[in-house]
Amino acid sequence: MEQENDWDRDLLLDPAWEKQQRKTFTAWCNSHLRKSGTQIENIEEDFRDGLKLMLLLEVIAGERLPKPERGKMRVHKINNVNKALDFIASKGVKLVSIGAEEIVDGNAKMTLGMIWTIILRFAIQDISVEETSAKEGLLLWCQRKTAPYKNVNVQNFHISWKDGLAFNALIHRHRPELIDYDKLRKDDPVTNLNNAFEVAERYLDIPKMLDAEDIVNTARPDEKAIMTYVSSFYHAFSGAQKAETAANRICKVLAVNQENEHLMEDYEKLASDLLEWIRRTIPWLENRAPEKTMAEMQQKLEDFRDYRRVHKPPKVQEKCQLEINFNTLQTKLRLSNRPAFMPSEGRMVSDINGAWHKLEGAEKGYEEWLLNEIRRLERLDHLAEKFRQKAAIHESWTDGKEAMLTQKDYETATLSEIKALLKKHEAFESDLAAHQDRVEQIAAIAQELNELDYYDSPSVNARCQKICEQWDALGTLTQNRRESLERTEKQLESIDELYLEYAKRAAPFNNWMEGAMEDLQDMFIVHNIEEIQGLITAHEQFKSTLPEANKERESIQAIQAEVQKIAQYNGIKLAGNNPYTSITPQSIDKKWEKVQQLVPQRDQALQEELARQQSNDHLRRQFANQANMIGPWIQTKMEEIGRISIEMNGTLEDQLTHLRQYEQRIIEYKPNIDQLEGDHQLIQEALIFDNKYTSYTMEHLRVGWEQLLTTIARTINEIENQILTRDAKGISQEQLHEYRTSFNHFDKDHSGVLQAEEFKACLISLGYDVETDKQGEAEFARIMGIVDPNNSGAVTFQAFIDFMSRETTDTDTADQVIASFKILAGDKNFITAEELRRELPPDQAEYCIARMAPYAGPDAVAGALDYMSFSTALYGESDL
Repeated sequence: MEQENDWDRDLLLDPAWEKQQRKTFTAWCNSHLRKSGTQIENIEEDFRDGLKLMLLLEVIAGERLPKPERGKMRVHKINNVNKALDFIASKGVKLVSIGAEEIVDGNAKMTLGMIWTIILRFAIQDISVEETSAKEGLLLWCQRKTAPYKNVNVQNFHISWKDGLAFNALIHRHRPELIDYDKLRKDDPVTNLNNAFEVAERYLDIPKMLDAEDIVNTARPDEKAIMTYVSSFYHAFSGAQKAETAANRICKVLAVNQENEHLMEDYEKLASDLLEWIRRTIPWLENRAPEKTMAEMQQKLEDFRDYRRVHKPPKVQEKCQLEINFNTLQTKLRLSNRPAFMPSEGRMVSDINGAWHKLEGAEKGYEEWLLNEIRRLERLDHLAEKFRQKAAIHESWTDGKEAMLTQKDYETATLSEIKALLKKHEAFESDLAAHQDRVEQIAAIAQELNELDYYDSPSVNARCQKICEQWDALGTLTQNRRESLERTEKQLESIDELYLEYAKRAAPFNNWMEGAMEDLQDMFIVHNIEEIQGLITAHEQFKSTLPEANKERESIQAIQAEVQKIAQYNGIKLAGNNPYTSITPQSIDKKWEKVQQLVPQRDQALQEELARQQSNDHLRRQFANQANMIGPWIQTKMEEIGRISIEMNGTLEDQLTHLRQYEQRIIEYKPNIDQLEGDHQLIQEALIFDNKYTSYTMEHLRVGWEQLLTTIARTINEIENQILTRDAKGISQEQLHEYRTSFNHFDKDHSGVLQAEEFKACLISLGYDVETDKQGEAEFARIMGIVDPNNSGAVTFQAFIDFMSRETTDTDTADQVIASFKILAGDKNFITAEELRRELPPDQAEYCIARMAPYAGPDAVAGALDYMSFSTALYGESDL
């Protein structure tokens, strides 16, 4: 009842539609019945006995129906109509609510519905245009044919035809000599409609099925009447369908060629830009010119971090995309039977991989050099400061010593004074010997600065040389003065033992205090908790000696107090200070107080360094905990992708969806990598150079992450190319499964490729004659030239299915394209620009015109183009 209700509702919406249908359907029926010499005047009356209805079906179907009954009784008429309806049903048409009784009774709506069903089945249903059929196919045909005409926009089978221009455009497109289209006016629809109806009836043998005034005066003309009339145009011009099919083939071939050209241009530009970036970056990474200061080297390290975080990641993506584009382009060229794409010299994927490998080598060496250089500068700064401190202390000590050693005071001194001078000199020699270690340390530090290439080595060497020369001079002067004093020693009295004991004990104690002060102020550099704890332990040991040292100080001070006591008791007036030493009790107390001040300062410095090392150890553990999770995760994902790439779970679309979901999960893991990068930056900023808690380095994890992203993208691209191959070659899912099973069977090492011998065994299992005889070897060499054009010695699965699909399916050839052009050219050996513009879309027509060479044959005319050489070039070496 659904068809009946729809039909009734249409007629109820606009009664004028029934009039249009009656006129159109009657004309359509008569256009077929006239071949048998029969016509109808009243459609529902003439079909009541079923005789003309059966005759109409025999004419349009070209088949004989059962013999009709000639009786006048109602039962005879019903039987005839039922025979006609049974025949219609046998053609796959489902008749809903249309019975023989309604037709015999002259039911106008049922009769019109039946005729429309016949028209739809025998005049419209078989229309097919570009994979669309019936109504949609007829509409697409009209749109294609009227597209070049102004004021025509066919979107339906009612309003789009009211002004009559679409009918005239259809006629003009196929028979331009019948209509002067440019003289038609959109504001004169009646004239336009009548012109088209008259021309169609006179020259195309299409009867007038519509009334111009009815169409114009109806808000929405009847769709079924318009479709019936337009289908007559389609069948009248069906001879042009062959040319349209040929044009479609050419359009398809040209579209493939244009798309491939765009892909080639994109590859060349992307490859050129990437290689230029690598060319500019490598010299920067290979520059090993050291800087003089830590700040300058830290800036170099920061620039390198920016390169790794900001500049390089987009280039990694570009490199991956370049490989994907190259593989996709090669797959499309193979599928369209085109020659393989050969990039410009120096822009092959292998060239880019080589340049990238060189870049990564320079990058790895550059980072290692930066870290070593920072360590060197740090060590140099520490040594230089240590040198300056020790040199300053030594220079302060030697100040005035030469003048003291060269004075002639012993020539006029008394015996006691000479004795005192001699003892004083002995104390000086003891002090001199105690300073020997400091001079040696200064020379050793200067030597190490030279070996480490310290930038201010000349001034260090000059100062060290001056100290050494001065030290040698002091040694000579000391020896000379001792000899002078000893010559007069027998003239001298022994001197006060207490002064001598004071001098002998004060000198080493004073030297110990100076050494302690020097050690307490000495700079230190450590790299881990163990080292700073060692320094703290040593400092604690030093502090444990302070009580004993204080006793020694009190003993020395007691000697001086005893001297004062004896002098006071005996009324002796002391002449100046201790004659045996310049070390006074006041200087000892002052230096002791200094030592007491420096001890807590040293405690604080060591504790601060301990806190810094504990913080560094926390950073090490924090980085290690994350790295020890991410490293195995990346390895696991790489292994899973390897398994997925050789397994066959579901259709290719299922595998592609699964891989893309898998890729999304990998991308969603990126924040963990970013967090690890942040931890690594904190480690580098803290100048931490080792980590005993993990074997993973940031460089190792970065490379693993980049390889993971590249591998999943490459695997997805392989599946996409397999889908392209399957769809283009018409390969079934079962065939792909069979290909994969064979491939995996002979891929013994699960590497994803077949070596030459494995591939030969696979071919033999598939029935190819590639045995070890001469003919078999030649056949195998031919096949290897197809699947391995680069002579890599290995066959990928994509190359394998390309070969198998090529062996089992057909593809477009140059001869097919030439034949298609010959149809468009009207069987001529050349084609004109006008014919190309008429039959092809504008962009592809201009594409052909710009690339076709002039035709030079004996039958050439002005503007003739050579479509044969053009078609051949599409499938060979060419600049197209």
